[in-house]
This record gives sequence, C-alpha cells and structure tokens, in this order.
Amino acid sequence: MNYKKQDYRVVLVANSHTRANRLAEDLREEGIAAFYSENADRIVQPKEVMIVYGNLRKGFEYPTIKFVIMSDSDIFGAERKKKRHHSDYKGSNIGGINELSFGDYIVHENYGIGIYRGIEKIEQKDVIKDFIKLEYAADGVVYVPATGLHALQKYASADTEKKPKLNKIGGQEWRNTKNRVRTSVRNIAKELVNLYALRQQTEGHAFCQDTVWQQEFEELFPYTETDDQLQAIEDTKKDMESSKIMDRLICGDVGYGKTEIALRAAFKAVSDGMQVAILVPTTILAQQHFNTFYSRLMDFPVSVDMLCRFRTKQEQDKIITKLRKGQLDIVIGTHRLLSKDVAFKNLGLLVIDEEQRFGVAHKEKIKQMRGNVDVLTLTATPIPRTLHMSMIGIRDMSVLEEPPVDRLPIQTFVMEQNDEIIREAIQRELARNGQVFYVHNRVLDIAEVTRRVQEMCPDANITFAHGQMNERQLEKIMFEFINGEIDVLVSTTIIETGMDISNVNTIIIDNADKMGLSQLYQLRGRVGRSSRTAYAFLMYQRNRVLKEVAEKRLEAIREFTDLGSGVKISMRDLEIRGAGNLLGAEQSGHMEAIGYDLYCKMLNEAVRNLKGEIQEEEEFDTTVEFDMDAYIPATYIKNEMQKLDMYKRIASIESEKELEEMQEELTDRFGDMPACVNWLLNISYIRFLAHQGYVEKLICKNGFFVLRMYEKARLDVGRIPEFMSHFAKQMQMTPGKAPSFTYQISQRVLQKKNKLDILDEVKNVLNELVAIRLEDHKKKGES
Repeated sequence: MNYKKQDYRVVLVANSHTRANRLAEDLREEGIAAFYSENADRIVQPKEVMIVYGNLRKGFEYPTIKFVIMSDSDIFGAERKKKRHHSDYKGSNIGGINELSFGDYIVHENYGIGIYRGIEKIEQKDVIKDFIKLEYAADGVVYVPATGLHALQKYASADTEKKPKLNKIGGQEWRNTKNRVRTSVRNIAKELVNLYALRQQTEGHAFCQDTVWQQEFEELFPYTETDDQLQAIEDTKKDMESSKIMDRLICGDVGYGKTEIALRAAFKAVSDGMQVAILVPTTILAQQHFNTFYSRLMDFPVSVDMLCRFRTKQEQDKIITKLRKGQLDIVIGTHRLLSKDVAFKNLGLLVIDEEQRFGVAHKEKIKQMRGNVDVLTLTATPIPRTLHMSMIGIRDMSVLEEPPVDRLPIQTFVMEQNDEIIREAIQRELARNGQVFYVHNRVLDIAEVTRRVQEMCPDANITFAHGQMNERQLEKIMFEFINGEIDVLVSTTIIETGMDISNVNTIIIDNADKMGLSQLYQLRGRVGRSSRTAYAFLMYQRNRVLKEVAEKRLEAIREFTDLGSGVKISMRDLEIRGAGNLLGAEQSGHMEAIGYDLYCKMLNEAVRNLKGEIQEEEEFDTTVEFDMDAYIPATYIKNEMQKLDMYKRIASIESEKELEEMQEELTDRFGDMPACVNWLLNISYIRFLAHQGYVEKLICKNGFFVLRMYEKARLDVGRIPEFMSHFAKQMQMTPGKAPSFTYQISQRVLQKKNKLDILDEVKNVLNELVAIRLEDHKKKGES
C-alpha cells in the first residue's frame, strides 16, 4: 500500500460493522497494521489504518499532513444506484407488428396464416383509407383496414427456419385448428390453476424470520443489489416464511444475480435447521456453484459439498451418508442427486438451475423430489411478456431485467476468419490481464486449432477442453482456467452454460454460422460479466457463401448487444423456447400451429375465465364505417415501419386518456396532425367502444348511424327502454334475431359541419350502450 510506504495515517469508513471487522482482518493478513475501532477519538499513528463504521461516498486526502480518509467504495467500487422509473415487469415484448417486413408471415385471428404485402391506400366512395394487404393460399388476398390491426400479429414459432403453411380464405382448416388449440389451452389453463390452488392449500414448512447471521451474511455481498434483485429476494423470503409451499421461478439474463438470490434462500433454510439441495444440469456448473457457495459461506458454520462425476465413488458414498444423517447442510449436484441411493434427513429447499435442460426421466424424478419442499427455479431463458401476463396468479415469478451496476454491453463483431484479428484480440485481452475463450465445436481437430492459436500467440498459456475428456483431466483444466493459470481456453460448446468467470472478457467463436441463435447468445453471455468492456468475435470460414438463415442469425446477434435486451426480435426463438419449457412440448406444437402471440392471447383468456375475471364470450368481430377520410398520409409519416407501428398502437386505443396521449405523442413526434389522422384515432376508439357494447357493425353516413348488434349480445334486455329514453326521438330499434338501433344525428351537430362533433355524439351513444351490459349491471348490484 502506497500510503504505508509514505508513513500516512489512514482512516477507512465502512458501511457495515461486519464489513469493518472483516476489512481489518484482511488488511492484517496482508501485513498492514489495521484495527477496527468504535472510539472516534482514538488517534491514528503513522503507517496505521483505523477502520470505523459510518457512511462516506468518497474519500479525501491531506498530503501536507500525510492523512487520508477513505470509504469502502474507494476499495470495492462505487455503489451507484441508478435513478429510474421502476415499473412492474410484464415480461419481454415479443417482436411487434412494427418489425414487419414485406414478405413476412403474419397471423390474422379470423383468416389464419398469410403473408404481409405492404400498406395500400384505397379510395371508396370518395373516402380514402389505408389497408394492410395480406396474401393467402390459392391466390387469396385480404385487405385489412388500419383500424382492424388488433387482430393481426407477426407469426412466430420456435423453429425460425421452418416455413408455416398458408391458410385458404373461407376454408374450415383455420377454424378447426383454432378450436383444437383452444380446447388444449383450456385444459392446460385448468391444470395450471388447479395445481397452483393445490400448492396454496398444502401446508409446508414455515421458515423463521431473518436472523442476525442472515444480515451479516447479506452485508458481505461485495456488489450493489439491483432493485429487481432486492424485490426477488424479498418475495422469496416471504414465500419461505409462509406456511404455503414455495414454487418460485427466478428469471434473469446471464449474470444478473440469480445465484445470490439462491444463496440467501439457502442460508435462510440452513439457519432454520433444514437441508438444501441445488440441482444443476452440468458438472462444470456444479463446480462453479460449489466455488461460489463455498467462498461465500466459509466464515459461517454451514457445510457445503458437491455430488457429481468430479467426485470419486468413495467421496460420493461419504457425502450420501452425511446427507442421510443430516450432517451436510447444502449439497450441489447434477442428476446424480436424483439417484435412488440419495436421501435427505430434513430437506427444506430445492433449488433447480435451468430445469428445461434436464431430460424427461430426470424431470419426473424432480417432481417426486419436490413433494412438500419449497422450490426455487432459476432460468436464463427469457419469459415473454404475453406469457408472463397469463401466468400471473398461477405461477410465482420474479424477473431480473435490470443489469448489474457498471455492466457494459458486449461489443460484437461478425467477420470472416482472420488470423491477424484473432492474434490481436487475444494479445489485447492478455495485455489487460484478462483471459480468452476460443470456441471451436469439433473435437476431431480441436488439438490442431489449439496448436494454430499457440503459434499466433507463443507467449500465452493455451490449452483445450471438451466433453469427451476424462473427468479428472477436465476438472484440472477448468480449475486452472478459473484460477487464472490458463490464458486462452480453446473449447467446444461445453462452456455454453455455467462458466461464470468475470476475468474472461473476450470470446472468439469459430464457424459461428453453424450455430443456433440461442446457442450464440448463451456463448456470448460467458463474457462481459464485470465492469470491463467485453468483445465477441463471431467468425465464419473465408470465401464461404453464407446461407440466408445463417446470415440473418449472425446479423441479429450483432445488433442484439443491449443489456438484458430480451425485447429484441432476435430473442424471439429463445422466448418461444422459454414458453415451451414452461408449458411443455405438446403446447409448443400448438404455438407452431396458430402462431405464438395468438396462443398466448388464448391462454390469457382461458386463465382469466377460470379465475372468474372475465366471462367466456363467443368470438365476434366489430367493423365500423364512416364517410370520412381516416388514414395517415405519406407526407405525415414517411417511414412505412413507423407508420405500421402507429397503426397498430392506434388500433389498441381503449380509453379517452389513451386517445389524448396518442394525440400528444403524434403531435410531439411528427408535428401538427392532419384532420384525417385525428378522425382515425377517434374512429379506432369508437370501434373499441362498439365491441364492448356487442355491436357487430357500425355504419355512419348521411346524418344517421346504425348499430347492428351481435346476436348473442349479453345486454340487460330489461334496460333497453331506459337506454333508448336517453335519446328521445332520435333513436329507433329494429327487433329481430340480431336487433339493430338507428340513430339520427342532431341537427345542431350537423349544421356545425365539424366531423369531430359527430364522432363525439357516436361515443356518447356507445357509452350508454356499454352501461347496460349484463356483467356491468351485476357488478353494480354486488357493490
């Protein structure tokens, strides 16, 4: 320490008593005269370090009197809390309609799977409107009005390379497919709701409140927790302290602090005299978790061990005996933990990391192991927003979407294989005392590739690793790499999950065009786990013509550099995989059949119906026709993607407030609104109101408008005369199987010749109609 050499007197301010004591011990071990004191009047001598408890953001120095005051953040790094508006997480957003390109597959709820063929402006009876052109099988074409975009989604499935079959217009095939999926969705929704209710009713172990040790243990966490992390920790503890059985899913991007949540939950369980099992899919991940748990728990009376192929038969038998006798608190293991000979004396918490990577047989054993035990599941696969919405209330879920403090995006380069760039990238990383992953996914010539890389960088310590190696040899290499003895590790994709080494900040991936998007994403996530800038080089063979699919994939991963940016279109296959993992393989097939977004919409409706939040309704569509221009002129919004995005958002206006917000946003972004855009916004809101009031068709022209009702409209028939009485002689009803109402617009409004006044009058009538819906009447009676 420079200050010691210069005979300085040092005061170090720590933000917790535990950390202050620990710092004093650590500094003494380094041969520095350090002590912790609660006496602020104690005079510090030259070459001494006094550690006191307090809060100080940044230290300062008096060179003339050789005196310095430091804060612990000067040593561990500043605890920068971002000020941000923290909204409740609703999941990642699947790529929206605004990401549609000409020729993309789309799903229309009524017509099925078709192809997007752009926006066309059509004039009908002197009225101009924009339509979305969709192409179907057998040369079928559908023009969807811009106000009908709510029924349109971009087609998405887990297999991005497989082209979906186009539907025929007017055929029964789409209707049959939808009905088949709806039945299946209802069944799985019922299963999920019942399972959740059962878990809520079953009594489990109620863990005690946090102990003093728990606080001390948590204070030793060397980083600043993110808001999401703190919320997840709080929710997990609440679950554990209740008598209900915990079944919580922690979902967060690679390196977003899921392990710390598991650590704190495990410590809580052990403090209450219970055992903890941590189940992981790979041996390397088991080793990593073991290292983390061991180093964090070494100063506490908590025993931790690991059960996997890295242990000899003798060692494994010893661990199993300890578990049975209750002499081991925490065990971390692979599927070896699921063997028949493994039994616990008092298992209280099961932590499952990346459950979807276990096979079917293992999953069955996990189910049996769960029993009445609290379960915490960790996953790095993003859970899509639409699915997350459906799962609220049937699955307890915590999502970490906020990147850790100081985390930087990974700089990603896609290029031809180039030895000069490889050499420079490795040397640059080694110059800043870092380490490098070089991924080559062929065991056959991995030794040859390693020799080639060694020739490029003769001073570096380079070795290779792959899954076919002897366990002991693999363990030795991994240990050496984790301990920084190896500079460059040439390996197959075995490093894809679980290798968490903050010192590795450059990854070079050979033949990246042959890998799937999710695999590339997981591999790239192995770097960039500290405050340093990380680099990823995705390389393909020289003079090789890339397949279109591979090119798109590499382009997507290059663009996709934002932190935790599961919202990007390139995450689509990962998210859909996340959905499949959560709901099972059969459901993945149904998602394939009708497109991902529509599937989630159906699931959401089925769950809400079962929970009594909404009535199950027959499907009907609402169309509205006004004799006024309602479109976005090309002179107002020139970019077609932006225009499409706006149309989609306008089509989803559901309140006066949303209507006003949209008007403000358009004016702010694109300038004063042309009248036809304002009319479009109002007509879109009118379509929503009409649908709420069970109107199948609304036609407004020549001073009248007609409301043609849906034949199964759930209206309070006894209140129809009351509804009509609001409008005296202006309203007439035509009875029938599907009745209709005809309304004469007041002369006062017509004389003004202001079309917005006409639209306001239509809204007024529809609001009165919505008020006589059966469910609304019931709610009023109940309250």
